[in-house]
Amino acid sequence: MERGNFVDYIRIFAKSGKGGAGSAHFMRTKYNPEAGPDGGDGGRGGHIILRGNSQLWTLLHLRWYKNVVAEDGGNGRDNNSTGRNGEDVIIEVPLGTQAFDEETGDLEAEILQDGEEVVWISGGQGGRGNNFFRSATNQAPDYAQPGMPSIEGWKVLELKILADVGLVGFPNAGKSTLLSTITAARPKIADYAFTTLTPNLGMVPYRNDRSFAIADLPGIIEGAHEGKGLGHRFLRHIERNSVLLFLIPADSADHRKDYDILVNELEQYNPELLDKQFLLAISKSDMLDDELKEAIAAELPADVPVVFISSVTQQGLSELKDMLWQALNSDVQPSRSRLVKEEEDEQEEEDEDFEEEEEN
Repeated sequence: MERGNFVDYIRIFAKSGKGGAGSAHFMRTKYNPEAGPDGGDGGRGGHIILRGNSQLWTLLHLRWYKNVVAEDGGNGRDNNSTGRNGEDVIIEVPLGTQAFDEETGDLEAEILQDGEEVVWISGGQGGRGNNFFRSATNQAPDYAQPGMPSIEGWKVLELKILADVGLVGFPNAGKSTLLSTITAARPKIADYAFTTLTPNLGMVPYRNDRSFAIADLPGIIEGAHEGKGLGHRFLRHIERNSVLLFLIPADSADHRKDYDILVNELEQYNPELLDKQFLLAISKSDMLDDELKEAIAAELPADVPVVFISSVTQQGLSELKDMLWQALNSDVQPSRSRLVKEEEDEQEEEDEDFEEEEEN
């Protein structure tokens, strides 16, 4: 999970600082050897803080940062002097990073904005000195509080790429070629399956100096949600995309079947993915004439916008950018929501029941 330059999963041991102990000191002067309690409070232990950094896009820089230990707080001293707070440890992470406790699996923090800081593991509170406990009825307390203990344990940092558009398709569907054509990204391109082993991110320039981010994800195969191929590892990155662009090559044997398989893999992994906006692009369309395009469009779902493109000849790319920008900035509900899928499933069940009744 942590090999290569793209690292989206890191396991570290983290320990915050413990709080400093309060002081149980009594003031003694030349003329008043019993001037009273003057023990100060202990300092707070150091926090472990996550900070968002938009210049990072992997967790590679944390690969060898396996032990994160914050400084302990200083003990309180005489003359009501408070102990020094322990120094915080700040871990910079890319946007879209989630922090989990390894043992419980609980989500403890999430970073979504540049510069956002979240106290991931709190340092222990410093103990109170005996001066804090002084009162009219207790004028000479001879006790103080110890500092609160630190918090430690094995933690997991997991990255889910933040991109406006996610490219979804089978291996060799032309996703990397499309990314290299409409962005400045230069992913590896070859004519064999699973050329793309890690997600690639690029910025698509649009009209009036506007732009949006698009992510090329490793190819999904049937059974990806069960761990087959590479899709299982990278399916979680799709959860962050506002729009999903399905890419199906023009030379596919069955375009509708390919689309249904891809949608099913997303549904099996996380049904909420069906609530996203879907768009469909037929790649390598320079080999098609108008008659073939009409035939292919007729077999595709009517509720999903379709565009025919060719990264080699630039065919349909301007139209594709317009569709993506409109989808990203539209308040219209997703074209294929979970509700639509459920209605289709219910209709299929009703048709099957009707056929069974006729046979009986």
